[in-house]
Amino acid sequence: MSRSLPEAEGLGVDQLYRALDFLLVWSETIEHDVFLQTADLFRLDVDLIFYDTTTAYFEIDDADDEPAEWGGRLYAPLRRRGHNKEGRGSQPQVIVALAVTRDGMPVRSWVLPGDTADVATVARIKEDLRAWRLGRCVFVGDAGMYSAANLVALSRGLGRYILATPLRKLSEVEAEVLARPGRYKPVADNLQVKEVVVGDGERRRRYVLCLNPQEAERQRRHRDGVLEELAGELDRLAAGEADHPKAACALLASRRYGRYLATDYLGRPRLDPAKVKAAAKFDGKFVVITNDDTLSAEDVALGYKGAWIIEACFRRLKQTGLELRPMFHWSPRRIEAHVKLCILALQMQRAAEIRCTQPWARIAHELAALKAICYRAQGRAIVQRTKISKSLSEILKNLGISTPKKIISVAEPAAEPTPA
Repeated sequence: MSRSLPEAEGLGVDQLYRALDFLLVWSETIEHDVFLQTADLFRLDVDLIFYDTTTAYFEIDDADDEPAEWGGRLYAPLRRRGHNKEGRGSQPQVIVALAVTRDGMPVRSWVLPGDTADVATVARIKEDLRAWRLGRCVFVGDAGMYSAANLVALSRGLGRYILATPLRKLSEVEAEVLARPGRYKPVADNLQVKEVVVGDGERRRRYVLCLNPQEAERQRRHRDGVLEELAGELDRLAAGEADHPKAACALLASRRYGRYLATDYLGRPRLDPAKVKAAAKFDGKFVVITNDDTLSAEDVALGYKGAWIIEACFRRLKQTGLELRPMFHWSPRRIEAHVKLCILALQMQRAAEIRCTQPWARIAHELAALKAICYRAQGRAIVQRTKISKSLSEILKNLGISTPKKIISVAEPAAEPTPA
């Protein structure tokens, strides 16, 4: 640390931990001020607010059970077992929730207990964002946020939303939206949309059915391959080449094959054409619901498709050196402060990318070439920077960073003691 920040020479670990505590006390104010300044500086679009959650795991065996108190505030136990979005089983984890603009600039972050369901977070997040008075914003979320209660919460106070719907869990979507006749309108090379309104008056619900033809064809080919495999398995059963009861039960319980099977009057598995036809209805399709009538169906679809930006933010937090996880803190306040620090670092990355119109990987590569070299000459300790390339000079200019002096410091040799 002292090599990159000489002023930090002599700082101990305890002092750094206390700095984390200080950050947490002022984290909400810092997030608010930093975002508003960057939004004004870069003229960011804040009409769409993308929201999603991810998980961050801990290398521990036992989850937290007791709340912790610090600074007059009671912290709920954060390290809890829940559904891990990275497929890491039931390790203790926390939920990290993040709201970003369509430019990928973080707006605000939250740290929640690891057993918190996505659908249970929306009301709180909406109220917290409304307190910032960001103006007219449309909340964009995925199917994990969908529930009747969340639609009511998001609509409160003239709130606007675009939410994906869980296709196979809502009978209204399958019966009314997917089955509604009508032509799709092309929006992009791989996106077509169709608007469907269900109900009348204030209770009407506005859906936008979206079709990705390329994805539909991919899913159709995949299903044809699965059905070909299934036909072979059924032929083996009929020919008596397998232990029939066990093999039949395995097929019916299979997540790969069971969705296409029914049983005959003897309880034997058979291919069900109706189930195959029903599965084909979902090929390449997703449905979003919105209460904003000022947006066209095309704008709604493109608005939701823009949610990829928040997934990119989560990848950055986990894969670009920001080291969101695994975490090794154990107290709730330090866990929360660690996440807030990572989000601030992500804001710095995005600000640098916007200013330089280059990806962070390229910027970081150029900055890594700038080093301070210490050497001795004629008894002097000299600190000198490396040569600055044209591309690095342009990056420093765009970031508003002054070019370091070629000779940073020169320490004269210590005077020899005068003989007595």
